[in-house]
Amino acid sequence: MRIVSGIQPTGNLHLGNYLGAIRNWVRMQDEFTAQGHECLYFLADLHAISMPHVPADLAANTREMVAALVACGIDPERSILFNQAQVPAHAELQWLLSGTARMGWLNRMTQWKDKAGKNREGASIALFTYPVLQAADVLLYQATHVPVGEDQKQHLELARDIAQKFNNDFASDAEPVFTLPEPIIPPEAARIMSLRDGAAKMSKSDPSDMSRIDLTDGANTIMTKIKKAKTDPEPLPSEKAGLTGRPEAANLVSIYGAMAGMSVDAVLSEFGGKGFGTFKPALGELLIDRLAPINTRFIELRQDQAALDAILRKGAAMARALAIPTLEKTYRALGLVRD
Repeated sequence: MRIVSGIQPTGNLHLGNYLGAIRNWVRMQDEFTAQGHECLYFLADLHAISMPHVPADLAANTREMVAALVACGIDPERSILFNQAQVPAHAELQWLLSGTARMGWLNRMTQWKDKAGKNREGASIALFTYPVLQAADVLLYQATHVPVGEDQKQHLELARDIAQKFNNDFASDAEPVFTLPEPIIPPEAARIMSLRDGAAKMSKSDPSDMSRIDLTDGANTIMTKIKKAKTDPEPLPSEKAGLTGRPEAANLVSIYGAMAGMSVDAVLSEFGGKGFGTFKPALGELLIDRLAPINTRFIELRQDQAALDAILRKGAAMARALAIPTLEKTYRALGLVRD
């Protein structure tokens, strides 16, 4: 098995990033590499330029994301960790696949519709062809499995469609160019919401710093944010059904469960009937205990730019070596002369 997954380098990494994606990467690394399988994790900096961005911020955020991933448990000695920009084969393969991908397929992508909004004429070509680059990201390495959440299922299906059509058009059944990747549905990740609005997802773009727990937050800041998190005056119920219509309460209980490795029902069995004056300090202490080692390591790592760059260079060299055979097969299949 070869698992491939990417994440866009964004600044201000928070609890939602950790519980929603990064922790699952660590779990897969620990499980699959122990069985002799390969895990490739990349920073999707080429994807980031599909939207307006500040170049200096992108460079800084890429290094910060490496620091966060390593602090959270990604081991560059066991996983291949790199950024797309250092592996030009990603962009090369995207172009080679552009003759196979179809406009109709891309027009149906829901994320294209959501991100472009009503200003499709003003959106970048990169935003429209973003899913073709995503296909190249996984097909380049002959990925057998790709972890996907609900919002990425459609893109993996597109990657499989592109691979299948390319194989049908330019290869034989006996010797296909591309492996069709299968999805890995990670253990259900907690959907972490804003501490100020239980109906909105926790986000770095929220203007209120009190809406999220950042990985850089110290113990006092974490406790303050949790104690000031929006709630309601009622005590916690003893069963999950009692959280219906109480989004802020449900969010805090979900965070506790995700960090403690407990179900919502188990958390409510312990805290049911108690008020937030009791529950919030308990949640704050749990977060401080679990996040403190990550926080310390993250702050230490992000100050060492040379070490972060070395991690990326090493991972990129390994990724480039893995990419060459697929890229050469693709050129040959298309009849492009390289010698």
